[in-house]
Amino acid sequence: MRVVPVPVREDNYAYLLIDETSKTAAAIDPFDVPKVTAAAKDNGVRIVAAIATHHHFDHSGGNKDFAEVYPDAPIYGGSSKVLAIREEVRDKHELFIGDHIKIKCLATPCHTRDSYCYYATDQVDKDQPGGVFTGDTLFIAGCGRFFEGTADEMDRALKYLATLPDNTMVYNGHEYTSGNLKFARTIEPNNPALDRLAEIVKHNKITTGLTTMGDEKEWNVFMRLDSDDVKAATAASDVTPDADIMNALRNMKNRFRG
Repeated sequence: MRVVPVPVREDNYAYLLIDETSKTAAAIDPFDVPKVTAAAKDNGVRIVAAIATHHHFDHSGGNKDFAEVYPDAPIYGGSSKVLAIREEVRDKHELFIGDHIKIKCLATPCHTRDSYCYYATDQVDKDQPGGVFTGDTLFIAGCGRFFEGTADEMDRALKYLATLPDNTMVYNGHEYTSGNLKFARTIEPNNPALDRLAEIVKHNKITTGLTTMGDEKEWNVFMRLDSDDVKAATAASDVTPDADIMNALRNMKNRFRG
């Protein structure tokens, strides 16, 4: 199993999820179909499916073009709002790409009602870490806005993702890491994990695919609601509900100009 990030638009990511044995790939959020097709050609693979993390145009907006270029390929997504959708997925639904890749669909409604994350594993190479495509639910050191959901739903979504193995690689929907790092430092200024993230940001223009779910537990303030610094920053007590802390954090991030 191999993942190739394909930068599109100003800061979006599409991806190729490649099964090396069959030389086939799924295109995740293929907004720019010519660019994704070129990446597939460069990597010597054939695209056999598209998978949408949610219906927003900057993620599923290429699906109509994809359907024309790949008329026999399924287009998976979480609801009929996903453009050109051909197959709707459900929580814990399993998809298979090529000979070896299994994808588990994880319902994570909040950013949109149809937000899904996709956990991919190689069924032959059991030692290879899995990867999760998180769209606009989880970012490196951040999370998406609650456009169609609540703070409680985002809290549950991130806790759901936290059940994945710690070595799971994170492939998110936007390159927001630098800004998320700056915000995190205002919340947990003494967190040493943020120094590690700062090194990644310093040396890599593309940060997706370089970090893990275990890392997120160490530096993502939206997954660290029990941190003393997070509680202090949000004026929370030991009995404040996690959803209230999450809501306060998100409002702070929405106002943040770093």
